[in-house]
Amino acid sequence: MHRYEFRVRYGDTDQMGFAYYGNYLRWFEIGRAEMLRALGKSYREVEEEGLRLAVVEARVRYLEPARYDDLLAVETAVEELGRASVRFAYRITRAGEVLAHGTTAHCFLDPAGKPVRPPASLAALLSRAPRVSGAPRGS
Repeated sequence: MHRYEFRVRYGDTDQMGFAYYGNYLRWFEIGRAEMLRALGKSYREVEEEGLRLAVVEARVRYLEPARYDDLLAVETAVEELGRASVRFAYRITRAGEVLAHGTTAHCFLDPAGKPVRPPASLAALLSRAPRVSGAPRGS
């Protein structure tokens, strides 16, 4: 899986001192964007080519809380690449411990909002991405 490290900011925490649950989806997005960048194409470049990746489903399973100033990593991989869709798998870890895992499913859309197949160059890029099948480890 592609790995990207970051720290939990004070503003990421709730009244209990835990990272707010909604931030995990934002961290998934960061992991997805950084994995694409590491493969050689930024999310911005994908959009400039007229393609959108609309989220159609998001799932998160929370196992342990993250807290302020924890050094975390988001690990990202492609779980499934379809004709007009892609599913990414994620793990949020702290020192190797899985705190949460999940997936997001996306539909490729053209500028008019209609589902399309991704351009061959993007399909090839995603096929080179780290892959997982089924649920991420730590489930």
